[in-house]
Amino acid sequence: MSAAEGPLVVGVDSSTQSTKALVVDAATGRVVASGQAPHTVSSGAGRESDPRQWWDALCEALSQCGDAAHEAAAVSVGGQQHGLVTLDERGEPVRPALLWNDVRSAPQARRLTEELGGAKFWAERTGSVPAASFTVTKWAWLAEHEPEAARATQAVRLPHDYLTERLTGQGTTDRGDASGTGWWASGAESYDEEILAHVGLDPALLPRVVRPGEVAGTVRDSHDLPFSRGTLVAPGTGDNAAAALGLGLRPGVPVMSLGTSGTVYAVSRHRPADPSGTVAGFADARGDWLPLACTLNCTLAVDRVATLLGLDREAVEPGTAVTLLPYLDGERTPNLPNASGVLHGLRHDTTAGQLLQAAYDGAVHSLLGALDLVLDQDADPAAPLLLIGGGARGAAWQQTVRRLSGRPVQVPEAKELVALGAAAQAAGLLTGEDPAAVARRWNTAAGPVLDAVERDEETLTRIAGVLSDAAGLLQRPTDTH
Repeated sequence: MSAAEGPLVVGVDSSTQSTKALVVDAATGRVVASGQAPHTVSSGAGRESDPRQWWDALCEALSQCGDAAHEAAAVSVGGQQHGLVTLDERGEPVRPALLWNDVRSAPQARRLTEELGGAKFWAERTGSVPAASFTVTKWAWLAEHEPEAARATQAVRLPHDYLTERLTGQGTTDRGDASGTGWWASGAESYDEEILAHVGLDPALLPRVVRPGEVAGTVRDSHDLPFSRGTLVAPGTGDNAAAALGLGLRPGVPVMSLGTSGTVYAVSRHRPADPSGTVAGFADARGDWLPLACTLNCTLAVDRVATLLGLDREAVEPGTAVTLLPYLDGERTPNLPNASGVLHGLRHDTTAGQLLQAAYDGAVHSLLGALDLVLDQDADPAAPLLLIGGGARGAAWQQTVRRLSGRPVQVPEAKELVALGAAAQAAGLLTGEDPAAVARRWNTAAGPVLDAVERDEETLTRIAGVLSDAAGLLQRPTDTH
């Protein structure tokens, strides 16, 4: 390993399926070492993970980084949003964490919205209308279905909070991740006592919200980690806010992230409040806002269709009138938590490749439908759509996004943007810089720009029509216990 030009920092991405760690030169953004270890997610009625495996995965990922991790001066953790981590008096998990894509709390989301003033109240108070992904609905589900677990809970954390607390010994979170709970008032930038009282959650069980640029703590003694005692720990944040940092995102530049979930978002200087619930009014990790729309079904859903068809994920074929809405795990945008997949227009001459292309079209349609709502007066109409996430390098994803958006598409060459954003946040602690400015100095968003093509209005109209026709079927309740 060649000598670093500046101090080293560690950025962590604890996602749904794995934890990744990057050791980064704070001066140049050069990744000098990396590691990754997997998680498991339950495949039963819900989506759950034991938080202790996140810690084990972090330790393994850091061990793969070798000596470089020992030299780090600061560390920050980006993590999957919304998950409900319940801890007992010893700091041990009461039960497995309920993850963001566990939709069993859809009935609680509807009930909470109705009981506390309706969608407009929630949008104005928290920035978002509760969806099954949000932590507040998961706590309500737990209190209803597992009251013993709720009573045993002495601390409530988000996934990135859990890892940060194990690093520092202190219960902290940040405004970006707190804004996805449903119990953080975005106007006051504090926990909402009325909402917490309504769901029976003592605010004393929640972590302290650390301000942007503030040190969350220092690494305590631990034989599991390569860090020196006293290494600085940044506030961390949720994965989407971390990726925004990793891109050095300026207000008004649109992003589409193609991962386990699909998201569209942009940094805004204006506090969002969408009573339709399509756009979640998240805070970012800097002091601005991150209006965001999320679909549950993205790369995993399309890959599942490819597997069912016995095809490589790139084996798409054009020229189809078939429509596939790949709502394999319910859906969040549109808000159809009980939905399943819909196939329409199948003909004798329909090919497997055309079915696969229809799955791509259905997934991208959901995201593009929310993009105009995400962008506001800060939007730069000439800015390319930044395409990130695991699917961004796939030709079929790229071409589908270009064809259905009609926009130029830029694919940043930098990988692991969540971990890079966390690293930029850690670097900001050392230099006093805005983490987004750090990332821009690192030139993380650089990458090829694919020219705009004519938008495929015919396909967009056809999918919208099938969605409208199937609305009654998609809304039909199913067993969500």
